Amino acid sequence: MQTQIPIDPDHNCSECPRLREFILKARAANPDWHNGPVSTFYPEGGMESVQLLIVGLAPGMRGANRTSRPFTGDYAGDLLYATLKKFDFATGEYEARPDDTLKLKHTAITNAVRCVPPENKPVGAEINTCRKYLISTLEHLPNLKAIVTLGKISHDSTVRTLNGRVSQHPFGHNQTTEIGEYTIFPSYHCSRYNTNTGRLTTEMFEDVFLKVRGYLDA
Repeated sequence: MQTQIPIDPDHNCSECPRLREFILKARAANPDWHNGPVSTFYPEGGMESVQLLIVGLAPGMRGANRTSRPFTGDYAGDLLYATLKKFDFATGEYEARPDDTLKLKHTAITNAVRCVPPENKPVGAEINTCRKYLISTLEHLPNLKAIVTLGKISHDSTVRTLNGRVSQHPFGHNQTTEIGEYTIFPSYHCSRYNTNTGRLTTEMFEDVFLKVRGYLDA
């Protein structure tokens, strides 16, 4: 993977016309919100300290699109950050705002698509366009070992980022796969819909990070 693409898109990125139009409408309706591409959340130790990368789908409208930090301000963040703290991937208190005391430990969090999509559903062209930022992010994480992919879209995009074939590395909750130097740990997305319907339980989600913790500790 070789690229000169910046790690994060510009706040006024207009590469995806549909997403750009959606964000401009959000800015008009809520001018005090972030309303732009959401940058990767890094630990205090910086990029060189990252051993685990979590790849989500896209910012939530009232979550990261509002607060500017991945998984901050909506239910998905409640479950994710509580789990990260439980398995020593984060410290401090998560208070659903970017100026709380939460800090990541050897962990970074990003999204396959950096801008909020209508109905939380990016289209294929948007996923493909934004993949170059995921490629660039991985290039700047020299000590990365594990990747947690939240949901099939983020999983498939990550596999393609690593020049893998989706057919050889299919998505399956807590079914690990290896591509090159990385081990990928897929999980159902920690959205309220998935937890409310029982597709994902807290125990199922924690099992993924328990496995990651054991892998990195070993």
